[in-house]
Amino acid sequence: MAIEPYRRLLALPGVRTLLLVGLVARVPSTAMGITLTLHIRSLGLGWLAAGAVGAATTVGMAVGSPLAGRFVDKHGLRPVLAVTTVAQLAFWSCAWALPYPVLLVASAVAGLLALPVFSVIRQCLAALVPVEQRRIGFSLDSMMVELSYMAGPALGVMGITVLGSAWTMSIVAVGLTCSGAALILLNPPTRSAEELEAPAEKVLRRQWLTPGLIALLGTASAATFVLTASELSLVATLEHTGDTAWTGLAIGLWCAYSLVGGFVYGGLPRGFSPLVLVGGMGALTIPVGLVGGDWRWLLVALLPAGLLCAPGLSSTVETLSRWVPAGARGEAMGLHGTALLIGGALSAPIAGAVIDSVGAGWAFALAGLVGMGMVLIALPFWRRVPVSAEQPVTAAA
Repeated sequence: MAIEPYRRLLALPGVRTLLLVGLVARVPSTAMGITLTLHIRSLGLGWLAAGAVGAATTVGMAVGSPLAGRFVDKHGLRPVLAVTTVAQLAFWSCAWALPYPVLLVASAVAGLLALPVFSVIRQCLAALVPVEQRRIGFSLDSMMVELSYMAGPALGVMGITVLGSAWTMSIVAVGLTCSGAALILLNPPTRSAEELEAPAEKVLRRQWLTPGLIALLGTASAATFVLTASELSLVATLEHTGDTAWTGLAIGLWCAYSLVGGFVYGGLPRGFSPLVLVGGMGALTIPVGLVGGDWRWLLVALLPAGLLCAPGLSSTVETLSRWVPAGARGEAMGLHGTALLIGGALSAPIAGAVIDSVGAGWAFALAGLVGMGMVLIALPFWRRVPVSAEQPVTAAA
């Protein structure tokens, strides 16, 4: 593996700036969930109430993500960013003062109008980076996402602890507003110069939203199911052994595995199918629960699957960018975001129920089996190139 591929990638016009803006812009978004949860807990309400707000936000985001992407495809980036930035500013600047019933409804609306920073960065990266370099580009982007998730929740917890809900949620409002404003000013292209110059052709959604693409989205969803269940199982194991104080370090090291894996994968001479990477991640997660006792041995057991986290997720984005026409790329990236949300949303209650009933070890096994099972379901529907992504076309209903 050489560093040269990354140098060539970052030398492309606009790529370095887009990745840096994306890294910073995602931090407030990754802090939202824990900030809302801890705010509701500070009101004296239970975990069920906090979970209900989290679920409402997730449902709103799952519905809004592909809608935002479709509007980007049709009307451009700036109008969508302007509307969603204003919506986030309005919600987060006053959310701390809302009574719980109003907060519950408002959180769903805020989720529907969430700032589409994750899908927008990926859509624009696909436009800036040639097809042959997208694996490296999306690998590096996955590493940036890991760094954002390492920073955002930690800053949210620290803010609530030190400053309280009102100040922390106001800071989140400022952060989201600045993120949206930065992307509006940057205005990265959503299609390459070649795609813009070529004659546009209409394509029906059913021409690119094929069984193969749905199988790809299911594979992406399975990846986040494995990751979320593994995180919950790791936390539960540490709690069971009385090592809760090491939870932050343990999760940080697990994220570091993913960073290393993403870096190595991006530098390889060739990539692998998402089915191979996500299936491998699932298979390597199954035996983790057999390790008990010292949490440090648990982290050793998580190493092989952890190395495949970023490669698995980035491979789903890269494959989607090749399969979907440029004119529908925003909507497709939004659907990819929805798939990731669904995987995490389904995983939390299912893994939690398994942990409560039979223990964290079985939750690791369940996570791995779900990952492998989804890959087996996707396999018969898999197609390498449903629609040529090299033909700049516009999406139609």
